Amino acid sequence: MGEIHPTALIHPGARLGANVTVGAYSIIGAHVEIGDHCQIGPHVVITGHTRIGSGNRIFQFVSLGEEPQDKKYAGEPTRLEIGDNNVIREFCTFNTGTVQDAGVTRIGNDNWVMAYVHIAHDCVIGNHVIFANNASLAGHVTVNDYAILGGFTGIHQFCRIGAHVITGIASVIRQDVPPYVTVSGSPAAPHGINSEGLKRRGYSLEAVSAIKRAYKTLYRSGLGLSEAQSAIQAEVEKQPELQTLVDFLAVPGRGIIR
Repeated sequence: MGEIHPTALIHPGARLGANVTVGAYSIIGAHVEIGDHCQIGPHVVITGHTRIGSGNRIFQFVSLGEEPQDKKYAGEPTRLEIGDNNVIREFCTFNTGTVQDAGVTRIGNDNWVMAYVHIAHDCVIGNHVIFANNASLAGHVTVNDYAILGGFTGIHQFCRIGAHVITGIASVIRQDVPPYVTVSGSPAAPHGINSEGLKRRGYSLEAVSAIKRAYKTLYRSGLGLSEAQSAIQAEVEKQPELQTLVDFLAVPGRGIIR
């Protein structure tokens, strides 16, 4: 049985699932929906058109569903959607979307979000992502599955972060980062692949070797981007893990870090 602290303010229109715990002085707005077995700490504010799945742990002083920090926002009923089994630590801020994009900010499942992380309007976060303390995303950023953002990483609006990417502390990212790549610096530059992370996630030595070769094709061969893409595409049949990289490179964006 969940416990609602007597000092918590929960709007009658809010919908709370089974076994939800709400801590002291937290505020939950009229258009909020919270799934089963969530733990909401003290002094949390959840507002806006926000839907939260089941099994999430939200620590003290978190703000979810507040208006986007965008001067074009004019009060439209945009949304924040959070999946299941996420951990959201102290002082994080997630904003709703804008009508200039899809109108929704989305966070997937099983993400680990450390303190002071900011996820701005219209961002899309996959599953099993780790955000270290003070990582900050500008609007319209996409972060794919199993990425790890080091502390104080800053990401420019409209950038895409590929699956299994890892960023060093205080990285400043102004362009897209392809899957599997490790980056660091200001501005961030590529420094090989996230080989240790791939091994931990069950990638075979053969697959990791193929990804390393693809990295060298992309970054060290002297080929132009389109030529490198074609060369990597030719290896997909032998090594299917490269399809993730090929698909990412096929989507136009801000240009990749090179």
